[in-house]
Amino acid sequence: MTEQRVYIRFPEESDAEELAELYTRNRAFFEQFSPNSPDEFYTKERQLELVIRGKSDREEDRRYDFVICHAEDGRIIGNIGLNFVVRSSLQSCMVGYSLDRDYNGKGYMTEALKQVVQYAFEVLKFHRITGEASPRNPGSIRVLERAGFHKEGIARKNVKINGVWEDHQVLAIINPND
Repeated sequence: MTEQRVYIRFPEESDAEELAELYTRNRAFFEQFSPNSPDEFYTKERQLELVIRGKSDREEDRRYDFVICHAEDGRIIGNIGLNFVVRSSLQSCMVGYSLDRDYNGKGYMTEALKQVVQYAFEVLKFHRITGEASPRNPGSIRVLERAGFHKEGIARKNVKINGVWEDHQVLAIINPND
């Protein structure tokens, strides 16, 4: 049995500075594949606001944000979230994530995603989770596939990144208990 190299947890107010440092250190890397964030996003104060809002969003079943921690030292190396929560007859959400550049390509994100999927299906009782990735980011598509997601199609001109509307590969996973 393989020991977990990462674990997920909900962010705490005391994480704000570490989160600001993570995003600042990786800003150029993250913005290759994600919409740009305003400068204030990279401050400790803004991260604290987002952690507080995230707790409220969780309590109201709107979204679920997690930090990804390296098991060896507890350091935050990324984030992963369940967004666009829809209940009723859909019981679905969308996953999004980012990982410190220095930890990319080592299987950490796949481990974290599997943990989030398990939580989403077993605890939150979602039926379906979608994920999207730029075709320019084949590593992200592989993460989703290795976590059990299957390709469903291409969402044309789906996300505006660096001023350009980009296509995204859409993948999904269905709760095997449904």
